[in-house]
Amino acid sequence: MDTDAQLSERDRSPAPDEAPGDGMPDQGAEQGSRSARFPRRVRRVRRVRRVRLARQVRLARQWLTGGGPLRRAGLLLIVCLVFLLLVSSYVVQPFQIPSGSMQQTFQVGDRVLVNKLAYRFGDEPRRGDVIVFDGTGSFVQDTPSENPVTALIRTGASAVGLMRPAETDYIKRVVGVGGDRVRCCDRRGRLEVNGRPVLEEYLYPGDEPSRVPFDIVVPEGKLWVMGDHRSDSRDSRDHLGEPGGGTVPLDRVIGRADWIGWPLGRITSLKRPDAFADVPDPGGPGGDTGHPGGPHG
Repeated sequence: MDTDAQLSERDRSPAPDEAPGDGMPDQGAEQGSRSARFPRRVRRVRRVRRVRLARQVRLARQWLTGGGPLRRAGLLLIVCLVFLLLVSSYVVQPFQIPSGSMQQTFQVGDRVLVNKLAYRFGDEPRRGDVIVFDGTGSFVQDTPSENPVTALIRTGASAVGLMRPAETDYIKRVVGVGGDRVRCCDRRGRLEVNGRPVLEEYLYPGDEPSRVPFDIVVPEGKLWVMGDHRSDSRDSRDHLGEPGGGTVPLDRVIGRADWIGWPLGRITSLKRPDAFADVPDPGGPGGDTGHPGGPHG
């Protein structure tokens, strides 16, 4: 059998070294013509996509600008709500005062504007600051359960000050920071911080600094907080025997209350009181370096 003849008969492809004009079809030219048609197809697809996109943009513009004043008012309301949610999440959040624990500084129902940027860039809460914090793990050991739909509605409404905050959110005044020794009370019934008595002029009229004696050194990275209406406030004193000893971790602080924004007759800015101006740093000159015998009361 002549295998060479059969193989040459089956192989109909041109030889690599054959040039056009040898009686064989120019396959390279044919392949080039196919590839030349491909860019035209791509341009056609892109042109169709641009036409579709332009049509969608035109329809969206017609829908946004049409529909009458009710639709435009609804869209404006949605835009405003989204803007308020963004601002309240990252910059300033309204906080509705739920109880009388901070009287006379705040009244029940006041809307306080909480500055969320106050401690965002390295600064930390100082004595006398009024802070809003998440009490989970310090004031609340077991997070209360809540219906998901109710929680979503409450979160959105509380973000714009229309509803009370979550049950785990609290507003109190910082009395001691990490390392401070806070004690109550001295012989004249005054609160002491690092051995220095504090004249708390912001207290509710007729209130004592504390009816429950205590003596504690605040751990580093924690805060000792108390309400201004001491006889009507559940604060660090009430959680001494619980995990955390009633102190609030710094990473649980939501922000600092800097303004009262509502009602209109009570709009004002809040300043840090001078009560703690003379309190020495813990362990510094004039500071109390002693350690308490343990919290009691």
